Amino acid sequence: MLTTRFVNGAPNWIDVGTSDIDGARSFYGGLFDWQFQSAGPEAGGYGFFQLDGKTVAGGMQTTAEQGPPSWTVYFQSADAEATAKAAEQAHGSVLVQPMDVMGQGHMAILADQAGVPFGIWQPGRTKGVDVAGDPGSLCWVELYTPDIAAAAAFYNKVLGLETSAVPFPGGTYTCVNPAEGGEDAMFGGIVPLADDPTEAEAGPYWLPYFEVTDADATVARAQELGGRVRMPATDIEGVGRIAKLADPYGARFAVIKSAPQQS
Repeated sequence: MLTTRFVNGAPNWIDVGTSDIDGARSFYGGLFDWQFQSAGPEAGGYGFFQLDGKTVAGGMQTTAEQGPPSWTVYFQSADAEATAKAAEQAHGSVLVQPMDVMGQGHMAILADQAGVPFGIWQPGRTKGVDVAGDPGSLCWVELYTPDIAAAAAFYNKVLGLETSAVPFPGGTYTCVNPAEGGEDAMFGGIVPLADDPTEAEAGPYWLPYFEVTDADATVARAQELGGRVRMPATDIEGVGRIAKLADPYGARFAVIKSAPQQS
């Protein structure tokens, strides 16, 4: 699972672009008890979602021209420029060129070989989110893609990610980990888009999972707040109880009450 012991290739930041940042503040505040803190007038409306004073995500208002409301997962890069070039060489693309973010670090938005957007963050003064893996914070990410082998090759070339097949009820699951830390640093998975009817219609993307203390209560609360249930709370043996949701503006995410880890 994710931790804040960030290494190259591992997720170290996440943010939501939304058509209504005030509405998103209200929704995620009611769902996860997040508070929103502006990054200041020079940040163009960008701000930080915080839990008990610690940053768990970012958020900003976006326009229709920038794409539909969505969560973006960022991966740590030691050199944003080099990573952007590697993405292009691996048949991906650069959607937002690498740039300095007020001395806090360098970021870029890239797309993989299937057109899935993702971010990279080269740490400066800001290393990444303050909390990961705890209730109310990012704990896992999942790539839905039409071609697992092509995706694995792309992210290996660009971020140095490694994959492994893990036995799973009904088959195998392709897990992802950074080269540094090995399989003990697993942070996500890659799933065939065609195998999941919930996702196939909407197309490939990175899905963030947030840890919760009660998946069913979180689903009920999301509905009360105007969110949509994309997949009801479901038990997955050895993994936990998960549900897929969308906020009132369409940004997709998942929640999980993780199963206790076997010692």
